[in-house]
Amino acid sequence: MYVIRLPDGTLRVPHSVLAGDEGPADDGPGADRERGGRIIADAYVEIGPGDPDYDRLLGQSLTEQELEDRRRRWRDEDAELARRFEEWRDGEAEE
Repeated sequence: MYVIRLPDGTLRVPHSVLAGDEGPADDGPGADRERGGRIIADAYVEIGPGDPDYDRLLGQSLTEQELEDRRRRWRDEDAELARRFEEWRDGEAEE
C-alpha cells in the first residue's frame, strides 16, 4: 500500500487493523506485526497538513496518476517476464 496524495493536498495513508489491537501504535511501521498482531484489514485514513506526520509522509506520496502509471508498467513488465518464463518452460519440456 502506498501513501496517495490527493489533488487538494490531503494524503491517504495506509492503516492496518490488527486482531487483538488495543489501539493505534506510534512505534513505526511494522511494529504491530513484531508484537505478534495479525492483520485483519488494510484501509486508508486521510490526513491533512496539520497532522504531525504530514511532512514526512508527503515525501513518500504518489498521486493517483503516478500510482496507476506504476501499476501499468508492472503489468507490462510482468507480461514480458511471463512470456520469457513460458519460452523457458517450453524449452525444458522438450528436453
